[in-house]
This record gives sequence, structure tokens and C-alpha cells, in this order.
Amino acid sequence: MSIIPAELKYSKSHEWVKEEDGVFTVGLTDFAQNALGDIVFINLPEEGDEVTAGESFSDVESVKAVSDVFSPVTGTVCAVNEELLDDPAQVNEAPYEAWLIKVNNVSEKEELLDAEGYEAVVAAEEA
Repeated sequence: MSIIPAELKYSKSHEWVKEEDGVFTVGLTDFAQNALGDIVFINLPEEGDEVTAGESFSDVESVKAVSDVFSPVTGTVCAVNEELLDDPAQVNEAPYEAWLIKVNNVSEKEELLDAEGYEAVVAAEEA
């Protein structure tokens, strides 16, 4: 089973969220990267772009498919992990360290799940 860090929050679409001082860091969960397979390309937004909770802000290309990444929050992109553009495999190697974007000016959040709630979502999908 995937590792699900207790200190993070999760969306049902398999993104993780960490909030620090009003800045929300967003990445893909271990379950998501595992389902995708080897990631070969990530398309990220620009700093200053707006993201909307529940809407796609990025797409990830793996050896299997291209998949949308959905924002768990509404706000403004204040940082983009440029390292992933050159080395997208970091998401496969360390999904909880290889963040995609950081968002501030957050006005809306999806119903975020705690680790236990997210574990139930993963268990249901694996069943």
C-alpha cells in the first residue's frame, strides 16, 4: 500500500497539500505517481497564474498516458518547481518532496481529507 504521510492533507483526485503561513504547497501522491507509471514530462503553470479548486492546472505525461492534475485550492501560483521540468522522474522517486506548485491568496479550498480519509479513498480504488 502507498505511504500516506499523516501531516499532509489530500484531495480525492490524489493531490497532497501542505499549508504553511497561508502558502499551500501542492504535489502528487504516491498512489497517483504509482498509477501513472514513469513520468516523462510535466506541464506546469507560470508564477502569477490563477488556479481554481477542482480544476486542472497541469498535466503529467507518463509512459502510460497523459493525466490532468487538479488544484485542491483557488488562489495565485507563487512558486513553480522548475526542477521538475528537467527531471520529472523526481515525482516517481520522492512524491512527497517533489512538489509541483505553491499557491497563495487562497480564497477557496476543496474538502481536503486527512491521511485516514485519503487512505479510505485509495482502498476503495484499489478494491
